[in-house]
Amino acid sequence: MTCTLTYFGHSGFQISDEHVSIAVDPFLTGNPSATIKPSEVKCSHVALTHGHEDHVGDTLEIAKANDAVLIANYELVTHFAGQGIEKSEPGNHGGRIKIDGGNWVAFTQAFHSSSYEGQYMGMPAGLVLHVGGRTIYHCGDTDLFSDMALIGETYKPDIALIPIGDRFTMGPELASRAADLIGAPRVVPIHYNTWPPIEVDVSKFRPSTASVEIMSAGDCITL
Repeated sequence: MTCTLTYFGHSGFQISDEHVSIAVDPFLTGNPSATIKPSEVKCSHVALTHGHEDHVGDTLEIAKANDAVLIANYELVTHFAGQGIEKSEPGNHGGRIKIDGGNWVAFTQAFHSSSYEGQYMGMPAGLVLHVGGRTIYHCGDTDLFSDMALIGETYKPDIALIPIGDRFTMGPELASRAADLIGAPRVVPIHYNTWPPIEVDVSKFRPSTASVEIMSAGDCITL
């Protein structure tokens, strides 16, 4: 089995195997780094880490166009049910949602905030996605926290997607510490250089042992 990660830019990915294709935090409209339009995304599921506009993005359009299942916390699922998304799998921290092909998505904690259009949208989360026999830890938007070591120990991710943009999340130095705690052999920096407030020097993201893979929108990684 194989798993393919395609980068949307900012914090968004499409994660796929032969059974499922999950659009994670699909922020395309208004994303200056995006190379595709929402109408070009074909997926079976949409998964959200939290409610901020640069993560929710084009969830409504993409989910409706694909008759996709929304995976998110209870507050986000409830909100979008009222907007016409008919299929959903609500969850929350510590929980795991089984999807097609023996795949699953689990929720982890993240230290951040979460709202959408002025409405509270529950606790922010990280997502652990097991797709095609591989495990991906998308940290969401978060600060450094010591339980990242426990997340790494529990799920043993093959790759971690770690925010490094500072101001709203960890900067490169704290993100390097996070990568060391998680212990994944491969890491991808995300949530940086999209706009001036989160411009950072990516070369300062230097985990002790993990291989850093810099992705541009449209790039793919096969696990």
